[in-house]
Amino acid sequence: MKPQTFVRHLSSARYEHVFNPYTDRCHLHDRSDAAEVRRRNLRLLLEAALESGTDTIWVARDLGYRGGRRTGVALTDDVHLASMSRLFGGVPLDRPTRGDVVAERTAAVIWRVLMKIDQPIFLWNVFPFHPHEPENDFSNRCHTRSERDSSLPFLYALIEMLAPKRLIAIGRDAQQALSGVDIEVIGVRHPSYGGQRDFLNGVCAAHSVGIDEDADAEQMSFMEGGQAASAGSAAA
Repeated sequence: MKPQTFVRHLSSARYEHVFNPYTDRCHLHDRSDAAEVRRRNLRLLLEAALESGTDTIWVARDLGYRGGRRTGVALTDDVHLASMSRLFGGVPLDRPTRGDVVAERTAAVIWRVLMKIDQPIFLWNVFPFHPHEPENDFSNRCHTRSERDSSLPFLYALIEMLAPKRLIAIGRDAQQALSGVDIEVIGVRHPSYGGQRDFLNGVCAAHSVGIDEDADAEQMSFMEGGQAASAGSAAA
């Protein structure tokens, strides 16, 4: 499947109490052309990944309202959209939102490690949309089993298209979803809810990257100190 076809199929998916960033527009925070921008960003990232070759895909659970809902890029908030651009050779990614730049704590942890690894790792989610509570668009909930089952073809199509050598499953939900995939799957703990140290150790070991114990301990203490206040904003 070509990137443009993949993005078109992705944008046609509809679920109740789910924000599809490739079709929907948030009237509070999005530019008027936000969905179009997110579709273009994803297409360009897929094309860049195909051109450069992607050895590894990191797979988490679903988009968070402070991160992927806004950017359309998994595990990536407004702050790190430019970092994703650099990771894939300067692909021109535009910000789809307006107003103040919004940060997400999970994205901060993810991107701190990605910049340490410094390889073109593709990021994705089992459920590549933002599921939210019925009465609150700006909340996070776990996708349902039926939502997962109906969206898994997107995950499988992505794996077939990019043909990575391995997958990093971030969290139990991702590990379960990837249990039947015929590619090496390495499971690591999700960085939310106090799991930052285990996540850091897991992904650094998987990529054979050393850890600066002093600097990382200080950073993890900072992250964990603010975890309780931001638990609801974590992208899973």
